[in-house]
Amino acid sequence: MPASNYIFRTAKGINRKIVTQISEKKNEPGWMTDFRLAALKIFEDKPMPGWGADLTKLDPEDIYYYVKPIEDQHTQWSDVPDKIKKTFEKLGIPQAEQKFLAGVGAQFDSEVVYKNLKKRWADQGVIFSDMNSALRDHEAIVKQYISTVIPAHDNKFAALNSAVWSGGSFVYVPAGVHIDMPLQAYFRIDSSQMGQFERTLIIAEPGSFVEYVEGCSAPIYKKNSLHSAVVELIALKQSHIRYTTIQNWSDNVYNLVTKRAVAYSNARVEWVDGNFGSKITMKYPSIVLKESGAKGSIISLAVASRGQHQDAGGKIFHCAPHTTSTIIAKSISKDGGRSSYRGMLKVIKGAHSVRSKVQCDALIFDDISRTDTYPTIDIKEDNVDIGHEASVSKISDEQLFYLQSRGLSEQLARALIVNGFVDAFVRLLPMEYAVEINRLIAMEMEDSIG
Repeated sequence: MPASNYIFRTAKGINRKIVTQISEKKNEPGWMTDFRLAALKIFEDKPMPGWGADLTKLDPEDIYYYVKPIEDQHTQWSDVPDKIKKTFEKLGIPQAEQKFLAGVGAQFDSEVVYKNLKKRWADQGVIFSDMNSALRDHEAIVKQYISTVIPAHDNKFAALNSAVWSGGSFVYVPAGVHIDMPLQAYFRIDSSQMGQFERTLIIAEPGSFVEYVEGCSAPIYKKNSLHSAVVELIALKQSHIRYTTIQNWSDNVYNLVTKRAVAYSNARVEWVDGNFGSKITMKYPSIVLKESGAKGSIISLAVASRGQHQDAGGKIFHCAPHTTSTIIAKSISKDGGRSSYRGMLKVIKGAHSVRSKVQCDALIFDDISRTDTYPTIDIKEDNVDIGHEASVSKISDEQLFYLQSRGLSEQLARALIVNGFVDAFVRLLPMEYAVEINRLIAMEMEDSIG
């Protein structure tokens, strides 16, 4: 990114000076600076993960950890600088805001450049802002909940995010409020060798409902970039949170994300997670079913192409009786790509009358692609109903011949088979995102021919 396109950037690499500089730039309270510096120490002390995808070519010292593109955040698209506005207009975000969404946030590199919530929801006490604004305007709530679901010591990249986080979303839904249109956030990495570390915190008070949708993209540069978000969801008694991600990173992005939810009595949490693009993705949305009657579901789709490793899956922890859960994971590997399902289902002693089903399905296009399954099921209670299914299938010459004999081209035949395979995932998406997924799949199928 040319220097003229941002107003401030830290030096490359990470150390106490960089972390303190970020905190000072944001004029944060002392406890947050201390939180960041403690997390930096954890990041420095923890080794790189020795499992999962190969991270040996990721150099933390070859990354810019904070890039500020504009001076102030805006609430009108017309006030956003032209270059940034044109990027988001190409993605159709302003148009979607008018037709389908209760509110929109847009992050460019390290900072949210646009945030707006429709007056109807603001009047009911809903808060939708970036995390830095939330820390300034609602410090008590942020201090009460931040890092309670994912502490800095959870893993190396949660520690890194805690040290250098910037932007992201803060959503607070008051008791009994049902937001019947999704909130959307869009994250764009626009600089080479840049790290994006948004932090998102969603709190649903008792009896409330919110659907949050996020999209991600980045242009292709010669050098690698890093995206390492932390997302914490807190679903209080009888509330319902649905969190949908459709990521479409360029193939030079390391996407190392930690996402976890806690569901209290009779609350419900849904993760809907679509993974396209990136060089490496390591992401396992998790739900802790903390109190009786809580429900959780995770449905994910990963598409791995040439040079990509999608290491994805889901984790459910049953910590109370009468809790139910579902994990459905689907993956597609083609052109030498590798997909891995990595899952955890845990039922602690005393969590009786639990029901859970895990299903992971892999589709392989050719002989040079690879898929792996690493399920872990840990049951400490006898009175439970647990199911696990796994399947691996390959697009066969017979299937293609049959469809082509009915007049379809090879490309359309492959797309038809894939659309059937991912149907369970697409059906859960809002209409405009279902269209987007079908478009992405069509593009992937087009690339796989010739």
